[in-house]
Amino acid sequence: MLMSSTITLSAMEQAELNQRAASQAGRADEARRARLILLLEAGFTWAEIRDKLACNDAFIDRWSKRFIAERLAGLFSRHAGQTATTLTPALEARILEWTVKRKPADGSTQWSTRKLAEALDISHMMIARVWRKHALKPHRIEGYMASNDPDFETKAADIIGLYLHPPQHAAVFCVDEKTAIQALDRKDPVLPLSPGRAERHGFEYYRHGTLSLYAAFNTKTGEVLGKTASRHTSAEFVAFLTDIVVNQPRGKEIHVIADNLSAHKTERVEEFLKRHPRVHLHFTPTYSSWLNQVELWFAKIERDVIARGVFTSVPDLKRKLMRYIRHYNKDPKTVKWKYFDPTKRITPTSAVTVH
Repeated sequence: MLMSSTITLSAMEQAELNQRAASQAGRADEARRARLILLLEAGFTWAEIRDKLACNDAFIDRWSKRFIAERLAGLFSRHAGQTATTLTPALEARILEWTVKRKPADGSTQWSTRKLAEALDISHMMIARVWRKHALKPHRIEGYMASNDPDFETKAADIIGLYLHPPQHAAVFCVDEKTAIQALDRKDPVLPLSPGRAERHGFEYYRHGTLSLYAAFNTKTGEVLGKTASRHTSAEFVAFLTDIVVNQPRGKEIHVIADNLSAHKTERVEEFLKRHPRVHLHFTPTYSSWLNQVELWFAKIERDVIARGVFTSVPDLKRKLMRYIRHYNKDPKTVKWKYFDPTKRITPTSAVTVH
């Protein structure tokens, strides 16, 4: 072990170190290092310095070597910190490749900025900047449903044609059923909306049963013909089609848009169409219920009545649904469909004016 170090100070260094060692306003660690160098220059041994400064040999060795190598500049603290990383195109491409094509080793289904930063040994903020630049949001997920109907374009064009250019003197109805609507009654009282506090519902409820709601949305007027039923079989569907026919002038052409539910394609339905040749049934492509405008209206009644409703019985649920339909029909809203480039695959979008 070294017992002393050969250090020779210039007059300027001597004065600077004396000032640091005696300073009452400076940093204590800087004053301690200055006293160390002054003691070494004075010829004190390491054992004596350890007693005077209450330090260890590693402290003496580190700062004496730094002073010999860099003089006064070597006595400033240096925090190693994280290795500086520059975002190069190659590193950016690597971040994108890991984000999109790889999964975390811990079995997680998606990356977080910190997990990926740890895997790549870089700053998590750099990961966040790259994700923001390329609009990547691994924490989000969206669902989709693709139609596998080989006649998708033909069927979709037929239905969109009814929306955009309906036959003259004919009625076009979008028909579907909203099944298994539950008559839920809250066990705890509903706490009403108040300033700074949302309406609150208890988690427990009573189930009083279910019913189905049949609805026919008139694409020209926006009016809805509604009917409730305890089941949703072919018999109920045919009975509802009969109601549509009865509510239209005798002999009027009626076009009905419906989905591919098996109850819509039974022999009973075929017999009804034979008895009513002016009724034409149009089926949406497979997994394409979004083409049926009544689905938009079902979403509306779900928001307005069903989702937060309190129903003491199935008859109470039926009464509230039909009351809503009656009030809605006083000021009905149509759905405005827009159609983009017809040379490409059919990609209709709807500008919904149903409120």
